[in-house]
Amino acid sequence: MKLHINGQGVEVPDGIRTVVDLLEHFGLGEKMLIVEHNDAILHKEDHAGAELAEGHRIEIVHFVGGG
Repeated sequence: MKLHINGQGVEVPDGIRTVVDLLEHFGLGEKMLIVEHNDAILHKEDHAGAELAEGHRIEIVHFVGGG
């Protein structure tokens, strides 16, 4: 399935059905981040129910600490 992730076309395995699956696939499941799914910001508790389909747009922003 092809998704638009952070402005780039990305092919992901067919087993990825939800935002949680996508985050796990990229090793981001435990990270503190913001996810936007088709222009709607998702709360973390909504990631498991946010189903993905061909062409969906995902923006993932994670926080980086520093000084």
